[in-house]
Amino acid sequence: MDQNQLIERIVAEVVARMGSQGGAAAHPGGAAAKFGPGVQSGASSAAALPALGPSDLAKYIDHTMLRPEAPTSAFDKLCQEAVQYHFFGVCVNSCRIAYVARKLQGSGVKVCSVVGFPLGAMTSRSKAFETREAIEDGASEIDMVINVGLLKSGDFHGVEEDIRSVRRATRGNTLLKVIIETALLTQDEKVMACELSKKAGADFVKTCTGFSGGGASVEDLSLMRRVVGREMGVKASGGVRTYKSALSFIGAGATRLGCVSSVAIVTGAEGTGSY
Repeated sequence: MDQNQLIERIVAEVVARMGSQGGAAAHPGGAAAKFGPGVQSGASSAAALPALGPSDLAKYIDHTMLRPEAPTSAFDKLCQEAVQYHFFGVCVNSCRIAYVARKLQGSGVKVCSVVGFPLGAMTSRSKAFETREAIEDGASEIDMVINVGLLKSGDFHGVEEDIRSVRRATRGNTLLKVIIETALLTQDEKVMACELSKKAGADFVKTCTGFSGGGASVEDLSLMRRVVGREMGVKASGGVRTYKSALSFIGAGATRLGCVSSVAIVTGAEGTGSY
């Protein structure tokens, strides 16, 4: 079976499963503690937007700072805002994990490290090592970047094993999100990336790094939610800058939002900025 035939088969299986499920549904009881707030209907129309005020969105948000030039003072501010506004977590590069973990100790704010960021093109052993070190430094969640080149080459086993190597490094007690980099993928490749992430035991799929162009879209969020079903979380990242856009992504099935404009979102202001 060649690459195209395999993709067609997987897509057909997913479409059949989506039809039998009748769309996305809410997570079963207890899932909120793992994935965040419950999944919405998966519809993307304005009428289907969840009834959440700006301040209600804090429990969805990973307050994010991934700019390579960001000084230490930027992480001081990140942590202060995370505590002040009760964001779910903060998301930073692995070299900053120990610092923010100390700053947030006892606050209840989760600490998330990106791994293999932003290209995902390093070896699986490198990603696994970075994962273990980030966890030792205080990370409770890992956002790894998928190997896009292997996916586009049809090496699905390689993609799955890359994710599994990080899954093993988490030792089963650290939440794992897989950044599939939707901006670089075809629709069929998005489906494959979600399926492989699910098969490899990831807890979430996530849209984008924010470093390869594009960003989260309602259409991608809806597709990802329907592919992974109710068993996994879905994180929207890249371009989540306003209260209205945040609601749209949650309405499409997102259970977590990666944001740099987090304060603007929860105060109802217009947000700007990039990772």
